[in-house]
Amino acid sequence: MKITTAEFIISNSEVDKCPKEMLLEYAFIGRSNVGKSSLINMLTNHKNLAKTSGRPGKTQLINHFKINNNWFLVDLPGYGYAKVSKKTKSVFQQFITDYFEKREQLVCAFVLIDIRHEAQNIDLEFMEYMGESEIPFCIIFTKADKISRVKIDMHIAAYRKQMLANNWAEMPNFFVTSATEMTGKEDVLSYIEEVNEEIFRNNG
Repeated sequence: MKITTAEFIISNSEVDKCPKEMLLEYAFIGRSNVGKSSLINMLTNHKNLAKTSGRPGKTQLINHFKINNNWFLVDLPGYGYAKVSKKTKSVFQQFITDYFEKREQLVCAFVLIDIRHEAQNIDLEFMEYMGESEIPFCIIFTKADKISRVKIDMHIAAYRKQMLANNWAEMPNFFVTSATEMTGKEDVLSYIEEVNEEIFRNNG
């Protein structure tokens, strides 16, 4: 898939105010400072589509971007270590939950994980919530340029071991990416294109 147009549509904190169009949606979420904005900018060929920041917790709204006038890329707030007040965090964490559980247009979520670190409880717990809620998701490992291939394989193996130990039948589909080196871009976009085509075929 080649992205030719990426248009910001709306930011809001209420699922009911999300776009009414019945376009397929792919949501991107991860721990704060995981490199989500950089990844989105890489995928869409836009330097500043999603705002990058050295300050974790910058994204605090549901952000909809219309891609190729055909589907929505949804940029969600990070979970975990965002430096905001407890009151603010509880509010935007709730609308993340509302989005996942109420948004009919959602086809798949991409859970972003910093590949530099070994399996983190917060990521495992979030994916467990996704599994229990029966929300389809894939994993995107980010910042692959920061460590060796050997360590990448070790960390992925550690996640697989942890997830299987937590009663997962298998590890979800995953992608290894680097926004700096443009790694994994085609893999992620090809996956989205394949899912879109399959849904259109089945509903055609």
